[in-house]
Amino acid sequence: MAALRRMLHLPSLIMGMCHPFPDSLAGSCLADRCLWDQLHAQPRLGTVPTFDWFFGYEEVQGLLLPLLQEARAASPLRVLDVGCGTSSLCTGLYTKSPHPVDVLGVDFSPVAVAYMNSLLEGGQGQTPLCPGHPASSLHFMHADAQNLGSVASSGSFQLLLDKGTWDAVARGGLPRAYQLLSECLRVLNPQGTLIQFSDEDPDVRLPCLEQGSCGWAVTVQELGPFRGITYFAYLIQGCH
Repeated sequence: MAALRRMLHLPSLIMGMCHPFPDSLAGSCLADRCLWDQLHAQPRLGTVPTFDWFFGYEEVQGLLLPLLQEARAASPLRVLDVGCGTSSLCTGLYTKSPHPVDVLGVDFSPVAVAYMNSLLEGGQGQTPLCPGHPASSLHFMHADAQNLGSVASSGSFQLLLDKGTWDAVARGGLPRAYQLLSECLRVLNPQGTLIQFSDEDPDVRLPCLEQGSCGWAVTVQELGPFRGITYFAYLIQGCH
């Protein structure tokens, strides 16, 4: 059911973001980089410079800010958003978090990364982004979330965010999704938190996460509904 919702939901998001998108791409595999390169290259309608699959920062700040508060021993808190695309998740954390954060967004689409770096510096007709805390920082890097060796060493981040990235990668096969999870847990601090945001039902996602996250605690919180769709936050946490 969730997979069907995603297939119906993505074309509608695409149509709301830009000029009509080629039908051949609307039906493409979500694990295909070419799909995302062409998606992120499309002009945006209206004044919103970012594109959010599922939802944006505003909808989940109530979940994220308490986690940042709890982890204030690390200052600034290191946050990694895998498969960041052109979402408002990274920019929202950077501009609105009252706690100091060092945010890194990575994506395998060089088009998305170039766009977000331009947005950060005041391109795309926008004013430069200002941090919510003077010690906060924001960076974007071209990297494959299934191989983060060039991004960080083990245990480097206190908070990892995955908004729809498992969903997209899994379309290329579950082994790829498990590799993504393994890399996320490798660079996550043992006392940190990984959050996967998805519309996939818990009876499908939880067994996968429990199998791939031995030694970590896996829980789920319901989110929304947003625009009529219920989402879930899957939290994978170490010992606190």
